[in-house]
Amino acid sequence: MSVEFAQDVPAWFDLLAVTLVGLSIGSFLNVCAYRIPLGQSIVYPGSRCTTCGRMLSWYDNVPVLSWVALRGRCRTCKAPVSWMYPSVEIITSLVFILTYLTYGITLLGFVRVVFACALIVLFITDLQHKILPNVITLPGIVLGVVCSFFLPPGWLNSLIGVLVGGGVLWGIGEAYYRLRGEEGLGMGDVKLLAMIGAFLGWKLVLLTLVFASLTGSLAGGLLIASGKGGMKYALPFGTFLAVGALVAATWGEPITDWYFAFYQ
Repeated sequence: MSVEFAQDVPAWFDLLAVTLVGLSIGSFLNVCAYRIPLGQSIVYPGSRCTTCGRMLSWYDNVPVLSWVALRGRCRTCKAPVSWMYPSVEIITSLVFILTYLTYGITLLGFVRVVFACALIVLFITDLQHKILPNVITLPGIVLGVVCSFFLPPGWLNSLIGVLVGGGVLWGIGEAYYRLRGEEGLGMGDVKLLAMIGAFLGWKLVLLTLVFASLTGSLAGGLLIASGKGGMKYALPFGTFLAVGALVAATWGEPITDWYFAFYQ
């Protein structure tokens, strides 16, 4: 059952609050994506310029607005600050808004937001470093299964999702290795898809895999056609899995219901 805001609070205020919280969490996700691959604490010290090391003042750390006001540069050393930072803040805020409009202020909505935040961090780390940290994926698998005991998709679907998600990718990677004698998929991708299965269940983990495979193939084809990559270019598949999981978490149920209706 959803927890409603006070009746005299305008709807636009609810949406504004969700937007601002999303922007703030997006700023924190930037910290996580930068520090976790380096093995640094995500809590201490505070935010600082990655070039000159100067601690950022609060007015230099306002999501999106500070980046725009400083024209994407450090106030002190004038080093460029990646456009990735405001982009992540905006995307996170949009995810918060979409989740709020879909689920309202509910426990399921909260769990889906946590899941989405983990996916955003994993998207960045795989894109920038080609790693999917165990510190996110392994606890994510456990959390997804635990939540499934009292929330959708249910504990049985969740456990099957873990086995299907992790097992399918592991099988594909193992077959590729035996046929070609080289690694085709990393274990990070296997753990990520198992985490997705834990949160979304076996139907939506299959949808995620199909979506990621199609978009990954399209991206690979475009790279080859543009001359920027070859047949052996290693695409960060985790980025496509993360996007596919976000799509599946939001619109997956209508898509799978439509598909399985053909077989009923």
